Amino acid sequence: MAFLITLVGPTAIGKTDLAIQMAQHFGTEIISADSRQVFKEMSIGTAKPSPQDLSLVKHHFINSHSIHEDFSVGQFEKEGLAILTQIFKTNQTAILAGGSGLYVNAITQGFDDLPVAPPSLRKELNDTLSEKGINYLQEELKKLDPEYYTEVDINNPQRMIRALEVCLHTGNKFSELRKNQQNKRPFQIIKIGLKMEREALYKKINRRVDLMMEAGLLEEVRTLLPYRHLNALQTVGYQEIFDYLDGKCSLADAVSKIKQNTRRFAKRQMTWFNKDQEINWFEPNQYQNILQFVESQMNTANP
Repeated sequence: MAFLITLVGPTAIGKTDLAIQMAQHFGTEIISADSRQVFKEMSIGTAKPSPQDLSLVKHHFINSHSIHEDFSVGQFEKEGLAILTQIFKTNQTAILAGGSGLYVNAITQGFDDLPVAPPSLRKELNDTLSEKGINYLQEELKKLDPEYYTEVDINNPQRMIRALEVCLHTGNKFSELRKNQQNKRPFQIIKIGLKMEREALYKKINRRVDLMMEAGLLEEVRTLLPYRHLNALQTVGYQEIFDYLDGKCSLADAVSKIKQNTRRFAKRQMTWFNKDQEINWFEPNQYQNILQFVESQMNTANP
């Protein structure tokens, strides 16, 4: 029997290090379930694994696509399942690690086949984004689908527009149209979640942002300024620096805003993952406990 170990949790909690440890132990590969690390032009602001980390274990969906390409959750599901098929030909185990809930769900239970809205509606919503800003879209989604509003990354306009176009096109809530029914996968899934006390996590997030700035986040964002309109760059860590480069705020204020928005994002990630009753929760430093739990689950499935 093949096993997919999923490692989830909020940003900055330590998923990358644990995934590498687990992959080394089982002699396998990692599929990254991070919607931003897939883009090769965005490195510092997405907190990608270091080149040294990437050399330790083979990673998939790190630097695999360009910001100039459209990359959907549906594509991730299709490509990810194909990669898993190859891994399982030579290994009983694979690792799926990341904090993008939709990407994790795409692999573990399938991406919902939601209604397709007419292109004119998407254009209208994109025009609204350009004219009125993302705050307007956030308020619209909050009115039309308050449940999904509490889960989605509200700083990601692509996700906001997708939900709004479904709501407006069908007259139903996006959250209600999602089937949330697990498709049968030809492998067993063992779900591990990482958590820690909120203040400790927030300190880690703040420290990570400081390290990003020291590593050259400002320069990275400056090189991406000509492409700021692309969906991939409508995200925390980039939008705030764009505002600084536009003269809308000081650099200190931009950094403070990145920390605040990242903390909010982490809170939304936990809201998402806490709804999954199949996740088994551990502290990031409980590697041996996690390993024992995973192996006990495998032994139970393979008596």
